[in-house]
Amino acid sequence: MLDRRRFLVGLAAGAAGLLVSRGKLPAFPVPKSLKPGANDKGQKSEIHTMAVVKGASPELATRKAIELIGGMGSFISKGDVVLVKPNIGWDRVPEQAANTNPVVVGTLVAMALEAGAKKVVVADNPCNDARRTYVRSGIADAAKSAGAEVVYMEDRHYVKTNLKGEVITDWLVFRGAIEADKIINVPIAKHHGLGGLTLAMKNLMGVTGGPRNLMHQRLPESLVDLGAFFKPRLTFLDAVRILKANGPQGGSMNDVVQLNTVAASADPVRIEAFGVTLFGKKIEDFPTVDLAEKRGLGTRDFRSTGFIEVDIG
Repeated sequence: MLDRRRFLVGLAAGAAGLLVSRGKLPAFPVPKSLKPGANDKGQKSEIHTMAVVKGASPELATRKAIELIGGMGSFISKGDVVLVKPNIGWDRVPEQAANTNPVVVGTLVAMALEAGAKKVVVADNPCNDARRTYVRSGIADAAKSAGAEVVYMEDRHYVKTNLKGEVITDWLVFRGAIEADKIINVPIAKHHGLGGLTLAMKNLMGVTGGPRNLMHQRLPESLVDLGAFFKPRLTFLDAVRILKANGPQGGSMNDVVQLNTVAASADPVRIEAFGVTLFGKKIEDFPTVDLAEKRGLGTRDFRSTGFIEVDIG
């Protein structure tokens, strides 16, 4: 896998009009611990490539989901710089389900550090004022308490980047997303007025700057371009509470459904497809899933080999 930090350091930092090409990375490599093998009793071990966990405690559910897919050490190596990318887009409190659950974010930060990460950065490019969204969402406090560096995506943090997409080419990208050794994408499952739903791949819009509204002209293709370029090492879906209507901002508690559910996989397409089903919708009605599968980013058949679902109460 391309060492993005070394690559970026080799460029002229801060040069005007800098173009960065991230190179080709594997789509969703299966960690060694998830490949067929034997347990400590010599019995064949079960492979879990996706885990869905239901539980009243977001922290325990998060930890269980990661445990079931091999543990955070299967995804994060000692010395890694990790970007944890939640949705911090809106001036809303956690109960309104417009942003990623702060307990989920804090738990993932703590687990990455426990796995040996040198630094964990938490950041997003919100639609509302960041100084308010970071605080009101509860994410800033949760992330800092867990040991993360919480960063505001200011203009100086963007670098013009060649995404080599089918729709998106040169675009402003958060430098931290390029410098990070690993990205953990942590979307919340919610309704979206333009896209129908916002799930895994749309959450990656939050590491871009520039006129993001232009992406909505060909939204499915744009989202797949983002997924193909950034290739998060791990995708973790927060469905502790989902926003069933009036998204992405929400506001009314009448639009919130508490599911107490999380899902984890190295395959973002599985997560995307699973997220669609939470709203009682058909996967085939969301072209992002089909396009992402055709681009080799994963499989829509989230219940295929390696799927596990548990309820920890």
